[in-house]
Amino acid sequence: MSTTYRTALITGASSGIGAIFAEQLAAQGSDLILVARRQDELEKLAQRLRESRGRRVEVISMDLAKPDPGELLADEVKRRGLEVDLLVNNAGFGSSAHFHEDGYERDQRMVAVNIGALTELIHAFLPAMVQAGHGAVINIASAAAFQPMPYMSVYGATKAYVLSLTQGLWAEYRERGVRFLAVCPGPVDTPFFEAAGGDKLKQEIPRSVMMTAEAVVAGSLRALQRDACVYVPGFAVKLGAVMPRLLPRRMLAATMGRVMNR
Repeated sequence: MSTTYRTALITGASSGIGAIFAEQLAAQGSDLILVARRQDELEKLAQRLRESRGRRVEVISMDLAKPDPGELLADEVKRRGLEVDLLVNNAGFGSSAHFHEDGYERDQRMVAVNIGALTELIHAFLPAMVQAGHGAVINIASAAAFQPMPYMSVYGATKAYVLSLTQGLWAEYRERGVRFLAVCPGPVDTPFFEAAGGDKLKQEIPRSVMMTAEAVVAGSLRALQRDACVYVPGFAVKLGAVMPRLLPRRMLAATMGRVMNR
């Protein structure tokens, strides 16, 4: 199965992991479609990659929490004469707070982006990959997918969905030429913590555990090449992903509650 991708669509591409996916995929020879809300940041990244890598880089400014993002993106991609053979579902966000204080509107938006948009985009671009017998989908989940996450309960639940969905689709489509990979990083040095209101949590994370976006993306692309189903970057995070299988859920939830409420 070929692991060269002609055109990659990356959501949440304006910063962090998404922007690094853009840089590394352009370096590997892929043309890019960059999607995020902040068009100015997308344009800066796109221009830099056009000049440094000589790739075609298209920018689409879109709020993925709004209705029908998959259909709208698919129509726009078709209008520009492109076909996506690598979809990177990176857009997503979390929130660190007591559930009753966070507000339903924020949780609803989180579910819409982390689950709804991701699922819709797969529906929009997978059929063409299946027909071609070639393609891949990288879904950015989280180490939070492996256990309950008190004070980030909705975020953890959305990432558990992403992990389970990706594993199911990997088994369903691996014989049809389409690869699926769930990436489950632990702490990554990106603007995620600021957006989630988790500055205090970030300060307590040992620097030895915190990974760079560059390392996470490079490892993810290598995992995709070997047709991995799940990629968990870093030894400590791998160990943390195994432990929930050994502990009772009640004990695990209580332990995580103490950790997250420091």
